[in-house]
Amino acid sequence: MRTKIVCTVGPVSKSRDTLLALAKAGVSVFRLNFSHGVAADFEKIIADIRSVEKEVNRPITIMQDLSGPKIRLGVIPEGSIQLDEGKKVLLGPESSRTDEMPYLPFDHPLILEHLERGDRMVLADGGLQFIVVERRDDGLAVLKAKNSGLVTSRKGLALPGKITRVKALTEKDRVDLKAGLAMGVDAVAISYVQTADDVRDAKAVIAESGRWVPIVVKLERQAAVDNLDEILKETNIVMVARGDLGVECPLPMLPMLQKKIIKACNRMCKPVIVATQMLLSMVNSPSPTRAETTDVANAVLDGADCVMLSEETAMGNFPVETVKYMKRITTEAENLLLELSKTKEPEQDKGIPEFLAYSACILAEKSGAKAIASHSLSGMSAQQVSECRPSQTVYALTPENASLKFLNFVWGVTPVLVPDPEEEKSHLKRVENFLAESPDFSAGDCIVITAGQTSGQQTPRGTNLVKLYWKSWAHGDYQ
Repeated sequence: MRTKIVCTVGPVSKSRDTLLALAKAGVSVFRLNFSHGVAADFEKIIADIRSVEKEVNRPITIMQDLSGPKIRLGVIPEGSIQLDEGKKVLLGPESSRTDEMPYLPFDHPLILEHLERGDRMVLADGGLQFIVVERRDDGLAVLKAKNSGLVTSRKGLALPGKITRVKALTEKDRVDLKAGLAMGVDAVAISYVQTADDVRDAKAVIAESGRWVPIVVKLERQAAVDNLDEILKETNIVMVARGDLGVECPLPMLPMLQKKIIKACNRMCKPVIVATQMLLSMVNSPSPTRAETTDVANAVLDGADCVMLSEETAMGNFPVETVKYMKRITTEAENLLLELSKTKEPEQDKGIPEFLAYSACILAEKSGAKAIASHSLSGMSAQQVSECRPSQTVYALTPENASLKFLNFVWGVTPVLVPDPEEEKSHLKRVENFLAESPDFSAGDCIVITAGQTSGQQTPRGTNLVKLYWKSWAHGDYQ
């Protein structure tokens, strides 16, 4: 599997049998949506995924997706309010309710405090849009409807393009994250990120637990897109969360934003996930639409490392069939990608590690190698090889379980856990031992190896070696 599939677990997919079927169909990462529960609700699911992982005999990653700050209206006593274009409404706390015009209860003082005349507000589904026309002395805001529609209780609100002081990590998120880490999740996705400080906050909570897990930043806010360069320096993985991002920015801009985000992630060697409505029709249909198949394929051709399913596998009628269809689409797109593109050369401002990875890919191409095998403690060398998009599978060998699970987000990489460093200090020797014993390779197969090597007993740091290796007929006879 080159393009990795992320699958959301929900009511229709949480049984062990279905989890096993999804893993066999091609899922590399299971997403647990903490917007719909607390840690205790996921204990059995996590245990079942670990059991499935052993049965399929390959690493499976569990990603905890935190709720983030939910900016929602309160309860509307009337149940709903029908608004016509140009109609004015008041927005403010329930305690300040007045009957002078339709009233939308909104108990978010930090946001109310920073609303300004001209600010745009939209309901989370984008169906109703408002403009702030007045900030009153009593703290209430007067909104004017830009189109007609129905407002109901607890609807989410977004403020496109506006940075607020609302932090990405809520108190619930902090509690959920600590519990998730204790239960052994392998990655955490943070919602409604605006700046790099939001990523640093999550890192601090993770560090307190004594563990390291990769952070997935969900790009849902225009502010996050504007601050992408700084966020990329802090995060490990990026998700193009097109649902909320499509509310924050004009929909016609969304395809271009997706391409720009993916390109920026590729350049920084950060795995990138494309998410939301990829095969949405398969919630109720056993096959996708033509537009959906094209959408998934284009994400692969754009350079995405992963594609994600949400409602399709959480509550759809055909979760396993959806994963199988997605794998078929991504495989066809990968074939075209490899046919049309050349091995990607690093840009001139890149360093020696990136050019070593590029050299390994060129060597694999010219020698007709069956695979590239990279030893890495952090997984970075395998990421750098992956970024060149070689036609060969990249076997990433690491003694670190955290790196193993992180590599499930990286295009074209098959992560492999190797023995403890104390058993074999030589990174090169570990790779050669793996190749000699692996049934994936036959005698005479050529494999390109990248590793870190020193002449003494010191533990190698960083990749400094590229080697051509042919598997011999005799076990342990290396070339």
